[in-house]
Amino acid sequence: MKRALVPGTFDPITAGHVDVIKRSAQIFDEVIVSVAASVKKNPLFSLEKRLELCKEALKEYSNVRVITFDGLLVDLAREYDSHVVVKGLRAVTDFEYEFQMTAFNYELSETMETFFIMSPPKYMYLSSSIVREMASMGGSVTGFVPPCVEMALREAFASAYEAKEGKPSLGTF
Repeated sequence: MKRALVPGTFDPITAGHVDVIKRSAQIFDEVIVSVAASVKKNPLFSLEKRLELCKEALKEYSNVRVITFDGLLVDLAREYDSHVVVKGLRAVTDFEYEFQMTAFNYELSETMETFFIMSPPKYMYLSSSIVREMASMGGSVTGFVPPCVEMALREAFASAYEAKEGKPSLGTF
């Protein structure tokens, strides 16, 4: 069985992430989406909420499993008997960072391979941070994220959406 890991913070999962995971699921027998704790990134959503949103967004893919992890990716790969990590690439800056991470992971485990999937043009600009920023200002994220994520962002930034829609704010959350 060819098993691949797709790691990320997924804060939140975007349509670009879903695209990479869907395409991975067409190539590999099993895809394990690995939601990283990433405490240093100070995520908007808790690890549990990110796990829940990923599971909901990916529920239609029968060979995709969603888990959480906190630690080295090579250790996770060993635990799940995976020798492939899938990474999506949007731009040259992604490549530079992922190139470094690939080299580092190879030093830790010579059996780990990194499989890159290029983003289609419609997602090349899309990132979780852009989505969070847009939502924090009450902007529409429809089409950029799965519907469950759109709802979660509306809840997280309720006052921004109320202000944008001209409704009186109920205060901060």
